[in-house]
Amino acid sequence: MAPTPISAPFPAARLRRTRQSEGIRGLVRENGLSAADLIWPVFVRSGTEIEEPVPSMPGVMRRSVDKIVDAAHEAEALGIGAICIFPYTGIEERTEDCTGAWDPENHTNRAIRAIKAAVPSLTVMTDVALDTYNINGHDGFVENGEIVNDRTVEALVWMALAQADAGADIIGPSDMMDGRIGAIRTGLEAKGHQNVMILSYAAKYASAFYGPFRDAVGASSALSGDKKTYQMDPANSDEALRLVARDLGEGADMVMVKPGMPYLDICRRVKDTFGAPTFAYQVSGEYSMIKAAAAQGWIDEERVMMESLMAFKRAGCDGVLTYFAPAAAKILGR
Repeated sequence: MAPTPISAPFPAARLRRTRQSEGIRGLVRENGLSAADLIWPVFVRSGTEIEEPVPSMPGVMRRSVDKIVDAAHEAEALGIGAICIFPYTGIEERTEDCTGAWDPENHTNRAIRAIKAAVPSLTVMTDVALDTYNINGHDGFVENGEIVNDRTVEALVWMALAQADAGADIIGPSDMMDGRIGAIRTGLEAKGHQNVMILSYAAKYASAFYGPFRDAVGASSALSGDKKTYQMDPANSDEALRLVARDLGEGADMVMVKPGMPYLDICRRVKDTFGAPTFAYQVSGEYSMIKAAAAQGWIDEERVMMESLMAFKRAGCDGVLTYFAPAAAKILGR
């Protein structure tokens, strides 16, 4: 139980005393943010020497593997905690059997190997879900209109193992299939990847904030229907705790809440309940709304960006995935 605040009556207590200068405010500041708290999501595509803007995400690029290596060097120089790789696949690269997801030569696995060869000290995280390889745009196999669970989990294990073989440090299952954390952990242990971590997207909501991301990975035109049968109902809170408890019990090292700012209450509940390393994803819609409002001159982009990131720390998060990572890290390094 938190201690009961005690304060003398005014004027003995003037709470403004601790706000009168930046030095004093710094002394009593309750939460801090550093570049090491940030994970930078990046998008990899085919080709060479390519940096292709994502129209719905100002400032965000799809990069070829050589340019992803450049981004990795930048991340290391800025002190960013990790880089997270998401593949862009055109409709011509997608299939119903999703075999590209565990191909050792897919965009993600080539990018992992290239980063580890060039910047071996940088932590590399990956995404585990079938949506970027699926002709249907779903995170799992589709059979007779149903996104099937158990067959999908088997494929997710193959995908995770291919990424671990390539050198990934953190596996990020974002698919929301039941039982996938236990299956992936068992698979990793059996193949000698006992030190590879799992950051589970444990509480991932069926949110409208993902639209720009789906553009970035080429999933918008592929997706048929919605993801409400496997992602969480935005109205639910207690369910998130059950999902986090399940994933920790199956071997997740860290857990994530997604989206971020609309779900800060979930972040706080997860951290208070479990005390496990807790992350949030400041998703594409959150990022693009801030960028769009700033472009109109309606908000101060830098201040709103930093305020939004501090909100995650205040809510109990140990770190945050954010497209603002490089810009925020530069500000924090001043």
